[in-house]
Amino acid sequence: MRAFGWFLGLIVFALAVMALGGYPAWLLLHPHFDFAFHRIASRLAMLAAALGLVFLSGHLGLRDRASFGFGAPRRRFLEEALLGLVLGVASMALIVGVMLALGLRSASAHALGAAAVAGTVAVGLLRGLAVAFIEETFLRGAMFTAIARESGARWAIILTALVYAATHFIGRYHIDAAAVNPHSGIELLAGTLQAFGDPRRIIDAFACYLAVGVVLGAVRARTGHIGACIGLHAGWVWVIAVTSELSQPDLSSPLHWLLGSWDGIVGWLVCLWTVLAGLALDRFYRRRGTVASPRLT
Repeated sequence: MRAFGWFLGLIVFALAVMALGGYPAWLLLHPHFDFAFHRIASRLAMLAAALGLVFLSGHLGLRDRASFGFGAPRRRFLEEALLGLVLGVASMALIVGVMLALGLRSASAHALGAAAVAGTVAVGLLRGLAVAFIEETFLRGAMFTAIARESGARWAIILTALVYAATHFIGRYHIDAAAVNPHSGIELLAGTLQAFGDPRRIIDAFACYLAVGVVLGAVRARTGHIGACIGLHAGWVWVIAVTSELSQPDLSSPLHWLLGSWDGIVGWLVCLWTVLAGLALDRFYRRRGTVASPRLT
């Protein structure tokens, strides 16, 4: 598990840089730019993670495109990404339809015009693509490759899924400019991780994200690259983003607990659907064939 330890260390390092370097960075930048403290500190953490990944890639021998999940020929990669996007949108839209049919969510009270809806859809797509590209390159790309080489693909699927699930609860925490002080970095770190202080509140969403991570890891193992993972991930995020903007949970429904309290979408219902859809996707990609796929050991 040496490779997994290195990646965990990278995440801890980025959080430490945010906590310890956030205030000095804010002192340097805030007089010239009207950036919020949490934005400066979080971007500093992202920069630390990116630079750390460069070092870690060399240390672990992740020196080519294939190591980051981009080993398939470009045309095949894009075809798989597009197919994954279609499957991701279709599968998530289906379960959202179930939510609406059961009365678990309803259209938002404020009406939106066609232009606003189109803008929401476009922004949701861009967000989905950006999130999927970054997370899949790091998790199912570099991290998966490093763990699979050392411990086998099954461990790579499980461990990347655990990290994937946990990172969804590293929340946004704001500190007003007037309240910023030398200890604000530590306060920001504590606020960012506060969701883990009440596991009962996030257990359903955590289980769902864990299931999603396992599905994406299995697809990565079946295909040998992250093209399909990016497409699926982007499709799911796209539908969730649009659904969050255009509808709201109905807390009066006796079944509202199926949605979970984290975001009103990701809960036990989506978790069950992810397991069922994941079995179908695994069978689909197993029959579709692989491209330099690692052996499932």
